[in-house]
Amino acid sequence: MHLPISRRDWLTRTGCGFGALALAGLSTAEAATANPLAAKVSHFPAKAKRVIFLFMQGGVSHVDSYDYKPRLTKDDGKLLAFDDARVIANTGNKGSSQRVMKPLWKFAQHGQSGRWASDLFPTVNDHLDKLTFLHSLHTEGVAHGPATLFLHCGSTNFVRPSMGSWALYGLGSENENLPGFVSIAPSSGNGGARNYGTAFLPAVYQGTPLGKAGGPASEVVVRNVRGEGAPFELLRELHAEQLKRTPGDAELEAVANSYELAARMQANAPDVLDLTKETKETLALYGIGDKATDTFGRECLMARRLCESGVRFVQVTYGDNTANPAWDQHSNLPKHGDHAHAVDKPISGLLADLDRRGLLKDTIVWWGGEFGRTPYAEKNGTGRDHNPGGFTVWLAGGGFKPGFAFGATDEFGHLAVQDKVHMHDLHATILHQLGLDHEKLTFRYAGRNFRLTDVHGRVVKEMLA
Repeated sequence: MHLPISRRDWLTRTGCGFGALALAGLSTAEAATANPLAAKVSHFPAKAKRVIFLFMQGGVSHVDSYDYKPRLTKDDGKLLAFDDARVIANTGNKGSSQRVMKPLWKFAQHGQSGRWASDLFPTVNDHLDKLTFLHSLHTEGVAHGPATLFLHCGSTNFVRPSMGSWALYGLGSENENLPGFVSIAPSSGNGGARNYGTAFLPAVYQGTPLGKAGGPASEVVVRNVRGEGAPFELLRELHAEQLKRTPGDAELEAVANSYELAARMQANAPDVLDLTKETKETLALYGIGDKATDTFGRECLMARRLCESGVRFVQVTYGDNTANPAWDQHSNLPKHGDHAHAVDKPISGLLADLDRRGLLKDTIVWWGGEFGRTPYAEKNGTGRDHNPGGFTVWLAGGGFKPGFAFGATDEFGHLAVQDKVHMHDLHATILHQLGLDHEKLTFRYAGRNFRLTDVHGRVVKEMLA
């Protein structure tokens, strides 16, 4: 039934407006007492309290890092058919012969688990017994834009809430004085702010960006947080008055909440992001002070400090704001080595630091990109093309099986063939470890219930401890 006037207008125009006054009183009282970021009860007991997502923007080559395929060395240089979606799109469905390309880094087994890994990430290899490898992940989208959006939001084209926003919406924050979702050094491309946005969820659950991809660590700050003399009491009174006049205004409530949070952050955020409070040993552990590793090391240490202070979801992006993201080596695959050197020690330091502080057991560290790379040389050159059909990510802590590997790609590392796991399944599994049922974590919008996994997804229980 379509009403010619809104409910608010109807309450205002009838009964001498007393209905509107009553609603305003109730709404204002609720707005004054309710905190939408307050910690919430999970659907079931959680194994993890928080997530640190280390996003390797552009797609790390899994066949050069963690997915050991001897066939690539055996058949190196041979021309074979790999008619995946990317080849078909580029050849007009005619197919073509592609030159098999062996790994550029040497593989070996590591730790008590005997997990295979190359020497692309030598320092992280010291921690393989802590990691859970997923070798059969596949996703949607063959280009960076749609694949990155799918990774973060579960959709390649529709505007949907990001995973961090869903987690914050479902669980709230453990610290009312800090944002519950922080995105460190996000990229402005391939979805940009949508990758930490709320879409139709209340704006209060949006991620707070710090710095930008490819920028210096000095820019990873909360701007103007040290401002003095801000008239917050006056702003609070003005917002309360406006809320009386327009009760239920979600945008105004979000603005009011943001100012309230900003006031509290002035007393807390500077200390949390102040790395000078760390010991020289800890700074060295993350590679801080070394030109190659300083920036990402600082960002990883900030992630640890934020999580330690109660932030629910922290994403750290290693990338840039160019058309071809950092790990996107269509040519010159050896460039992977430079990027790996920049992140290897910081990631190793993060894992070691979380573990020694007792935080790893209830923190999920998730490492990976939007897709992997092909086992063949693109255009018979010196790089690899995008590969969403089968690739590797790893997880640590948060109730995942340490020193364990699940799923497999074919003998070339091209397509997931054994125990295949879709990106929807990975999302469902991470939410599950946070105590959230991905089928129950919904929001009513446009006449239907939406969720991160849409109408798909299963929890991959084989990966859980």
